[in-house]
Amino acid sequence: MSKMNVEEIFAENVFTLGKMKERLPRKVFQEVKRVMECGGELSLSAADVVAKAMKDWAVEKGVTHYTHWFQPLTGITAEKHDSFVTHPDEEGKMLMEFSGKELIKGEPDASSFPSGGLRATFEARGYTTWDCTSPAFVKESGTGPILCIPTAFCSYKGEALDKKTPLLRSMEAINEQALRIVRLFGNTAATKVTPSVGPEQEYFLVDRKKYLQRKDLIYAGRTLFGAAAPKGQELDDHYFGVIRERIGAYMKDLNVELWKLGVTAKTQHNEVAPAQHELAPIYETANVAVDHNQLIMETMRRVAEHHGMACLLHEKPFAGVNGSGKHDNWSLTTDNGVNMLDPGDTPNENIQFLLVLACIMKAVDVHADLLRQSASNVGNDHRLGANEAPPAIISMFLGEQLEDVVKQLVETGEATHSLHGGKLQTGVSTLPDLEKDATDRNRTSPFAFTGNKFEFRMVGSADSIASPNTTLNAIVAEAFCEAADELEKAENFDMAVHDLIKKYMTEHQRIVFNGDGYSDEWVKEAERRGLPNIKSMVDATATLTTEKSVKLFEKFGIFTRAELESREEVLYETYAKCINIEALTMIDMATKQIIPAVVKYTITLANSVSAVRSACAEANVKVQTDLLMEVSELLAKTKEALNKLKEAEAEAKAKTNSKDMAHAFKDVVMPAMMELRTPVDKLEMLVDKEAWPMPSYGDLIFEV
Repeated sequence: MSKMNVEEIFAENVFTLGKMKERLPRKVFQEVKRVMECGGELSLSAADVVAKAMKDWAVEKGVTHYTHWFQPLTGITAEKHDSFVTHPDEEGKMLMEFSGKELIKGEPDASSFPSGGLRATFEARGYTTWDCTSPAFVKESGTGPILCIPTAFCSYKGEALDKKTPLLRSMEAINEQALRIVRLFGNTAATKVTPSVGPEQEYFLVDRKKYLQRKDLIYAGRTLFGAAAPKGQELDDHYFGVIRERIGAYMKDLNVELWKLGVTAKTQHNEVAPAQHELAPIYETANVAVDHNQLIMETMRRVAEHHGMACLLHEKPFAGVNGSGKHDNWSLTTDNGVNMLDPGDTPNENIQFLLVLACIMKAVDVHADLLRQSASNVGNDHRLGANEAPPAIISMFLGEQLEDVVKQLVETGEATHSLHGGKLQTGVSTLPDLEKDATDRNRTSPFAFTGNKFEFRMVGSADSIASPNTTLNAIVAEAFCEAADELEKAENFDMAVHDLIKKYMTEHQRIVFNGDGYSDEWVKEAERRGLPNIKSMVDATATLTTEKSVKLFEKFGIFTRAELESREEVLYETYAKCINIEALTMIDMATKQIIPAVVKYTITLANSVSAVRSACAEANVKVQTDLLMEVSELLAKTKEALNKLKEAEAEAKAKTNSKDMAHAFKDVVMPAMMELRTPVDKLEMLVDKEAWPMPSYGDLIFEV
C-alpha cells in the first residue's frame, strides 16, 4: 500500500491564492487580492484573465463543465452545469472558452427555489454572483470533474434568495463595528476583523441495504417507527471507542476527499450513540467554513455510498439514543493576529476583552429569541431539550474564572483578581502534573465560552451554519456599535469604558448560567429570570419579523423587512411540508407494510391455535391465544390511530395560511403521528422478526 502524502494532496482540487499567484499576471493577481481583502469590483479585463487561468487549470484536471455553486433557501447547495464548449471554428475544431462575464455572473431560475413570495412563477429571473473570497474548486463525482464557483444568489430586484448573501453582509457589519472597538484601544494596525468558525459535524452511518428497506429513512431521514434495541448507549462504550474497520475505511476515504477540496478535516471519533460519529475541521473564515461544511455533508453522503453505507445527518434519526448536532465554534480575529475573545492570563486586567464579553452578554440576552431561531429546523425539535443536547432556553456559560470576574465587576465595580487553574496532580510518579485550565467545561450550555471562543451548541446536524453565524455576527455588531457610539464621544475613555462594562454586565447578568442546563430547576429559574423558552421551530419562526429584529437587520443592511418576511414564510412552509411528508410516509408504511404483516402474523397465530387443538383437544393454548388477543388489540389500535392521522393530515393541509398550516401540523398532526407510533412499536416487540417488514433498530445501529 502506497504511503499517502497529505501535504501533496491537500487542496489539489482548489484554485487557491497560491495557484492564482502562479498563473496570473502580477497586476491582475494584486487586483484580485485587493478585492478579496477590501471589497470592490473586479474589472472585466481582469475577470477575463482570471477566468481563462481558472479554466486552463480546471481543464488540466479533466474538467469539461463549470457551475455557479450556490446555497438557496432549501438549506443545501444547487448547481447547473455548463460546458466550456463554444461554437466550432471555421475548420470545425471545438474551442473551450470561459469568459470573465461567465465567471462573475450566472442566471438560474429564481422562481423554482423557495422565495417566500419574493419571486412569483412568472418572475423567473435571478442572478448568481461570484464570491471571490471563497475559492473555486473541482468536485469529482459520477458526472466527471466539475469546476465549482462559489456564488451568491439574488433576485432580479436584488433581494437575497440564499444563505450566503446575508452572511457576507453580516461579516461586513461586524468587521466595521469591531474595528471601531479595537481602534478605541489603540490598535491602528488592524484593517479587518473576521469571524472565524469551526463547526463540528455529527452523523450516523447505517448499512445501505438496510437503509433502502426503510421508507421512513428514505423519505424523512429519520425512523418514524421503531422499538428500542435491547442495548443502546447506556454503557457509554461507543463514545471514543475503537473505530470499527468498516467505519475506519470510510473515515480514511472521507478525509482524503475533503483534504483534496481544501477542507481541514482534523478530528474523527465515535460519538455517544451506537453508529454515531463526528468530524471536526480547523477554524476558517466564516463564509469559507459555511461552504466547507456543505461540502463535508455532501462528501459524507457520497463516500458512504461507495462503502455500502448511508450517512444520516438528521438531528434525531433514532428515538431513545442521542441525536446529532453541529457545534458552531465562533470567534473574532483581527488581521494583525489579535483574537478579541482571548482573555489572556489575567482577564480581570484585559479591558478590551471585558468590553467584548460585556457586549456579547448584551447581544445574547437582548436577542436570545433570534439566536434560538437561527438554530431552529424541523429535525432539531426532536433533539433540543433532551439529555443529549442543550435545552431550548438560551443561556451563556462563562466558567468559574469569568463568572467570578463578572461578579466582582457587578458587585463592586472593580475586578481585582482572577481565579487560576493550578496543578492537576495525577498521583502517579511516572505521570507529569498538569496545568489545569482556569475553568471546567459545560456540555449542557447552548452558548458556552471555551477558552478563546464561544461554542454555539444548538445548531442541528443537517442545517446550514450560515443562518446561526449571520445572526451571531449581526447581534454582536449591534452591541459593538452601541458601545462604540457611547465610548467614541466620551471625554474620559478609561472611566467611560469601566462604567459601560459594569452597566452591560449588570443589566444582562441574567443570561449567564453555569449550572446543569438539563435540570427541571433550570427551567423554573430561567422563567423567573424572564428568559424565553421557545420549544419549537414554529414558535421560533415568528421572532424573525418582530420590530426588534427588523430594526437590527435593516440597520446593518443584512436583511430588508421583505427578505425577513420571505424567510418567515419559507420556514412555515418548510415545516408544514416536512411534517406532511413524515405523516404520509407513516400512513404509507402502516397501510402497505405494517398492518398487512401483522394481519398475516395473526393468521399464523390463529392457525397455530387451531392446529394444536386439532391435534390435542386438551392441550393448553393459552400462550398462543393470549398473544393472538394482544396482537389483535394492538392491531385495532393501530388502525384506529391510522384513521386519526389521515384525518389530522387532511385537516392541516386544508389550512390556507402557511403559519396556520405549520401550527396545525405541529399541534394536531405530530400528536397523531405519535399516537400511531405507540401501538406499532409495541407490535414490533411481539411479532415474529421474520414477519416484521423492515430492519429493526438493532439491525440498523449495531450491524454496520
